[in-house]
Amino acid sequence: MFTGIVEATGEVRAVEDTADGRRLRIGTDFADLSHGQSISVSGACLTVEEFEPGEWFSVFLAEETIDRTFFDAVAAGDTLNLERAMPADGRFDGHIVQGHVDATATVEAIERVGGEDGDWRFTFSLPADVERYVVEKGSITVDGISLTVADRREDAFAVAIIPTTYDVTTLSEKSPGDAVHLEVDVVAKYVERMV
Repeated sequence: MFTGIVEATGEVRAVEDTADGRRLRIGTDFADLSHGQSISVSGACLTVEEFEPGEWFSVFLAEETIDRTFFDAVAAGDTLNLERAMPADGRFDGHIVQGHVDATATVEAIERVGGEDGDWRFTFSLPADVERYVVEKGSITVDGISLTVADRREDAFAVAIIPTTYDVTTLSEKSPGDAVHLEVDVVAKYVERMV
């Protein structure tokens, strides 16, 4: 489980496509890596296969992961958000994030709010198959970042991005038309199932 509080970004150092599938090698200064460890990579829970502590780790992308993410278009030099799984005795600062990408969306607009030291307003498309789980002032995960829905329309939603989030995540590199991963609030899915 994750919290959606991105710890760092990592640069894709290599992409390897084989008959078995696709592997990514991602640079990071995480020194406490281990084989089999779960890491949220731009919102997708992936498993560490190989690693060099403080240097890089590699992950395998299953066909299901490729089908639900933008990782089929990732190339060396791209930057991805990283978060290690929350330890059982850790602080819970964001919201419950499973690392299960529900859909991909696109950045529709980016607006600077409040001058050069202010925040940003990002608007994203809202795919029809997940729109019922997104509510104003509810939680949503965008590229692994725990965010609050500031505004909700039928086919789009907006979030307010504070300068710290903008600076430490890949949102600062996004432009209108770019793809993002969405994970809706798992509590909403459970409530729907029970009702």
